[in-house]
Amino acid sequence: MSDDSDRARMVGINHVALAVGDADEARAFYASIFDFEVRGETDSAVFLDMGDQFLALSEVDDAGESIDAHRHFGLVVDDADLVERRLAETDADVLDTGGLDFLDPWGNRVQVVAYEDVQFSKADHVLEGMDLADLGKSDAAREELAEKGMAPE
Repeated sequence: MSDDSDRARMVGINHVALAVGDADEARAFYASIFDFEVRGETDSAVFLDMGDQFLALSEVDDAGESIDAHRHFGLVVDDADLVERRLAETDADVLDTGGLDFLDPWGNRVQVVAYEDVQFSKADHVLEGMDLADLGKSDAAREELAEKGMAPE
């Protein structure tokens, strides 16, 4: 475990996003194997709920949009501002997405999200074991969890 306070701590995975040819077909495929609720959907994507995490299935644009634009994972951290500052000191390709997304040197897309701002939650004893017992949730994240009956005490 690192005690280097000038870098953010990785807490967990909020979501994984996959590129698919057709979101409706992808939903049907996953529904033939798994039981899930749909968290949300757009004309070209469906979000399969996994409690406080999700699987995003996004259609690839037939006009040649890179499949890599869709494939990524949401990495939950204790301090997104630290990540942003550290990224500024690297050659990483920070993407203009309105969030904090970047490509690592091998082209993997990472979407950084702060623990306090997302539904994804670790049990108190796990956070304590990670020396992150002081992490909390924003009001908005607590409201989203409460809507699902999963609000932290």
